[in-house]
Amino acid sequence: MPPADAWRNARRIGGSATKILKKMQGLSVSVRTATMALAVIAAGGISAAASSAHARASVETPIPLVAAPDAASDMAQIEYDPLEGFNRGSYAFSMGLDRAVFRPVTHGYMAVTPTPVRHRVSAFVYNLGEPSTFLNDVLQGKPKRAGRTTARFAINSTVGVLGLFDVAAGMGIRSHDADFGQTFGRYGVKPGPYLYVPVLGPLNFRDGVGRVFDFFTDPIGLAGQGWTSPFGITRLVTQTIDTRANADLAFRALDQAVDPYATARSAYGQHREALIREATGAVQELPDFDDVPAATDPVAPPSETSTVPAESATPQPATPQPATPQPATSEPAAPAAPPEPQ
Repeated sequence: MPPADAWRNARRIGGSATKILKKMQGLSVSVRTATMALAVIAAGGISAAASSAHARASVETPIPLVAAPDAASDMAQIEYDPLEGFNRGSYAFSMGLDRAVFRPVTHGYMAVTPTPVRHRVSAFVYNLGEPSTFLNDVLQGKPKRAGRTTARFAINSTVGVLGLFDVAAGMGIRSHDADFGQTFGRYGVKPGPYLYVPVLGPLNFRDGVGRVFDFFTDPIGLAGQGWTSPFGITRLVTQTIDTRANADLAFRALDQAVDPYATARSAYGQHREALIREATGAVQELPDFDDVPAATDPVAPPSETSTVPAESATPQPATPQPATPQPATSEPAAPAAPPEPQ
């Protein structure tokens, strides 16, 4: 799609959203709150769908390392899909909506916004989620991770200019994700049946309940006078478009899958299982091999090594060896040949 057409589509959809918001002003407070809650949960659904495709295609940020499930029950929980018929229809509807609305808007945004600017937007959006991550770190009983989250938010919100720059990562304070779905799993809540809700995206019972808790306990959302405020609406729209833009390549890869629905279901289940295992301590974070210290006994340079040939580098028997290097198994010298007759 040409950039000009994509930009026109984005403006048209933005105008429709503005009209909807104006009509919402005449509704009761409870109805507006419920409507915006649904919109926020929908944004989370887009994020979850993006995470599914993102995890499958391994684009940019990998999910936490986790050993493959070693029990049949683990795979059964991941792929437990008793409503597959409904879920497949819901998936087809959601992907059609993505092609009609979210994809054109996202491509318009990507066409008119330079990549460095998009990276700054992503950093800003991610920084706003750090207080919610901190809350779940505390609830999971992980004070060290909560301390790192606090440090990241403080550094990036000040030195990083309101989170536009991830200064903390440059200082070695790595980011991590935590939500109420992961917190519930930390304390043994099973995922339950898989469900693909129209617009909301892939879910299971545990993560669906966790999504509601994430919405109502978000510290930034509460401090910003809720999601119905101008700040809340701006954040919602920005987060939705930014999440879809970051996962665009993964969505393209998902379209090429033999069975896109099964691929999305498997990727979502494995991604969430990895996060749960990380919270329960069933996975260890591998070190950054660039930071591994050098060996305490470095190998001496060739000029300082012995003149023993390479073959003698293998362990030798304890018996003394002659002064000159000899093969490990020496053979007697052949007798001298007799002189030829004259």
